[in-house]
Amino acid sequence: MNDLEGILLCDGLEDAFVGVSYRFNQSPIAVYDIEKIIAVYMDRDGMSDEEAREFFEFNVIGAWVGERTPAFISLMGIDELNSAIEEGF
Repeated sequence: MNDLEGILLCDGLEDAFVGVSYRFNQSPIAVYDIEKIIAVYMDRDGMSDEEAREFFEFNVIGAWVGERTPAFISLMGIDELNSAIEEGF
């Protein structure tokens, strides 16, 4: 069986899809860029930045649909990560 068979995708968020994550001894999962998702909601649905983020946090990242639930990433460099850690995020 193809490892990608059965991968779960987010309806309407094709423009935010960035790839597939592979982890040892687990099924691959779809990966989406959070900032691209926010942009989709703002452009397509006319939401403000705040509305789009609230919608994402409640309806997207807050939805567990099983072991193949997609992952959502925030792309950043190591300096940004270190700064976020120092600031307590």
